[in-house]
Amino acid sequence: MGKGALNWYIPDGFIPPVSKGELLSHESICVLNCGDEDAQILVTVYYEDQAPLEKVPAVCPAKRTKHIRTSSLIKDGVGIPVGVPYAMEVESNVPVIVQYSRLDSTQAENSLMTTMAYPL
Repeated sequence: MGKGALNWYIPDGFIPPVSKGELLSHESICVLNCGDEDAQILVTVYYEDQAPLEKVPAVCPAKRTKHIRTSSLIKDGVGIPVGVPYAMEVESNVPVIVQYSRLDSTQAENSLMTTMAYPL
């Protein structure tokens, strides 16, 4: 087995609906692929009160990192709405390492939060 895990979970997602200043509030799934094969990623987004957005594809090339903005996760014209809490499951065909980051620019004093996803 390579470095990392095949399944990762991020229970706290929320794209802030307001941005102030030059930076746009956003979130990213940060994927590190240390292996020799491209990682075929599938992201499922879970909500409190609606059906999930299932298995949105992304790719992290071999021996590279990929920062996937959650606002870019679109399938069949449907994406993640701003201002709505959600959680994510990140599946990969090869072991990867996943970190989650949020830039909150709702105030003039920006904040950056980052945490490791939970591997299974």
